Amino acid sequence: MQAIHATTVVGIIHNGEVVLGADGQATMGNTVAKSNVRKVRSLAGGKVIAGFAGSTADAFTLMERFEEKLNAYGGNLKRAAIELAKDWRTDRFLRRLEAMMIVAGKGEMLVISGTGDVLEPDNQVAAIGSGSMYAQAAALALKKHAPQLTAEEMVRESLHIAADICIYTNHNLVVEKVKE
Repeated sequence: MQAIHATTVVGIIHNGEVVLGADGQATMGNTVAKSNVRKVRSLAGGKVIAGFAGSTADAFTLMERFEEKLNAYGGNLKRAAIELAKDWRTDRFLRRLEAMMIVAGKGEMLVISGTGDVLEPDNQVAAIGSGSMYAQAAALALKKHAPQLTAEEMVRESLHIAADICIYTNHNLVVEKVKE
């Protein structure tokens, strides 16, 4: 059986607003398996948001582990991300998980990978998944040339642009914002 995956997740920090959004498509091979998957979640009472790309079951496991780390380290986003990345890289079970995550809190955003990377994106724009390069390019252009837009408007438009280009991205969006 083929794994279910494919998605686009993009996050933007703009004018103090932190927003993360994703499309809703999950594919199995070259077939759409589901069109309204929720790949972005609000954690820690809305103070942290997280999105995933990759195998759905793997991503949910990582999301749970990240939430545990977040609780263990008093909501410290960077520390929780680093500890998750350490476990992900060294734990025999976690090492096999195939996914990536974007996590964000007030004024900060990180990309976490299974190779132990915890990256703070340039220009306060992060994207992962099959349509990530399209969404990231659109987000960077919007930040530069349409600064009057809100971060949420930029995220939505970036995802719509990616959906128009990437066959693994659809227009069913879920967008979350970090609560103040």
